[in-house]
Amino acid sequence: MVTVATARRASCVVTVAVALFAERGIRAVTLSAVAESTGASNGSVYHRFPDRPSLLAAMWLRTTGRFRADYRVALGEPTVEGAIAAAVWVVRWCRDNRAEAQVLQAGIRAFGPGDWSAVARGHADEAGTRAEVRRNIHALAGETAAGPDQIAFVMLDLPIAVVRRSLQAGRAPGGRDAALVRGIAAAVLQQQDSTPAR
Repeated sequence: MVTVATARRASCVVTVAVALFAERGIRAVTLSAVAESTGASNGSVYHRFPDRPSLLAAMWLRTTGRFRADYRVALGEPTVEGAIAAAVWVVRWCRDNRAEAQVLQAGIRAFGPGDWSAVARGHADEAGTRAEVRRNIHALAGETAAGPDQIAFVMLDLPIAVVRRSLQAGRAPGGRDAALVRGIAAAVLQQQDSTPAR
């Protein structure tokens, strides 16, 4: 049975692993390095994470799970205004959670999902997320003259493309990044249908 204290210690280990990744890259994330950084014994870290793949899986799954849950709140009901606000929120989230943003920026392949347990791979299945994105795009399609590809660009690609430069340079995204995302998102989603009336 997992106690609250055990869950907290495991969360602390993952937090340290994410910080190590953000500072030094994936090769720096080892069970012994995490133990050294937390001041815990190797045995206590291995007790929570029996091998490196289980730790890497936990880093990815916790980060993506938190991000998706918070994104849903930021978006709310899919509206044009909500989609613009959510795109800007991504920039702010990356600024406030820079280490976790580095994890997302790296992508799942950096964390070796082929070596994860079947359970962890099942949790990482993107099918549900893709279905949710499609539902949001469909809901927005009736509110804007923008096409599905343009909506997907604003909701998924735009904020990530804007923050990428800062993250790759080791900087937190700033206010100019948020303003850029807001301006482009509004220009795309608030366009009016120019089809002449018949």
